[in-house]
Order: sequence, then C-alpha cells, then structure tokens
Amino acid sequence: MATTSEDVWRILAELATAQAELTAAQKETDKQLKEVSQQQKENAQQQKETERRQQETDRQLRELGKQIGGLGAKFGSFTEGLALPSMETILRQRFGMEVVSPSVRVSKDGQHLEIDVLAYTNGELNTAYIVEVKSHAREESITQLKSILQRFRRFFPEHKDKKLYGILASVDLSNELREKILQEGFYVARIHDQVFELDIPDNFQPQIY
Repeated sequence: MATTSEDVWRILAELATAQAELTAAQKETDKQLKEVSQQQKENAQQQKETERRQQETDRQLRELGKQIGGLGAKFGSFTEGLALPSMETILRQRFGMEVVSPSVRVSKDGQHLEIDVLAYTNGELNTAYIVEVKSHAREESITQLKSILQRFRRFFPEHKDKKLYGILASVDLSNELREKILQEGFYVARIHDQVFELDIPDNFQPQIY
C-alpha cells in the first residue's frame, strides 16, 4: 500500500508529539532528581547538625559529671570535718584514746589504705579504733569498714598487738541498716543536733578484730 503525503505528515506529527512528551518527561525527571538531590543535601546538613548537637550534649554531660563528682567529694570532706570534733570527744572521753588522727592515708608495697579517723592508745588499754564516716551509709559501707579492719595490721605492724574496733558514723542511716551494722559488731554513730553521738543498745558487745 502506497504511503501518501498525508501519512508522512501524520507520522511526523506523531513523532513530534512523542518527542515533546519525552522531553517533558525528561524535564520532570530532572526536576525530581534535583529535588531528591536537594533533599539529600538538607538531610546531610540535618545529620551534621544532629551530630553536632549530640557532641555538645555529650560534652555538657561530661562536664556535669565532673561537677557532680567534685561536689560529692566536697560534701564527703564536709561530712568528715563535721564528724571529727564530736568523734574525737567520744574517742578520748569514752574510749580513752590518746591519739586521734583524721584522714590517714598509707601506701605499702603498691597497696593503699585510707582511713577517715584512726585513734589508738598504748599502755594498759592497747586499743585502736577505726572510724568510717559516711554522709549516706549503705550496705557496702559495712563491707568497706570490714575490709579496712582486716587489712589494718598489714599496713600498721606497730599496732599488731592492739585490740581493734570499728565505728561507722553516718549523717543518713536507716534503722534497718543500723541493726545490720550492730550485728557485725561495729559501733554506730549518728548525727544529733549537729553532733555525732553513739547509737548502740546497752547490751552491745563490739567485735574485736
């Protein structure tokens, strides 16, 4: 069948229409690609901003941790300072101790021992007391005091023949924990009217270490 001029023009028109549609589709695709690219850039910027904020938050948390740690150390030192005068009175007047030393730090053979208050006397009594001071006593405070008592003679061989006792002094102490401390044979001292006082029953028998 012969192709007429009308057929040719019709085919050319169809090709032109198809070309126009293809061009329009290509433009739409390019537009979408640009939008996707722009969105990716924005997402990347948001990710960087999120990471920057996270890093800043981490830095602030580390700084806050340091401040809280420093405050805890200062409060612990304050508690020890608060306990010392009244505990010294108890140690000297009630127990007859001649030497009362706060904040004793000793190192030996690479090992370290820290004692909040060490008191002792020679002669006939030949006795020593170790006082552990806590702002808030917990069950691990008992374990800590027991460990100090058990290690004491290794660091202080000059006191190896002395009778050794433990005292746990605390600003905040539950009655339940008080009973556990007494059961371990440790003296309990609690704060009353800004002064530490012994809080033990009349029949209390301390444990000798």
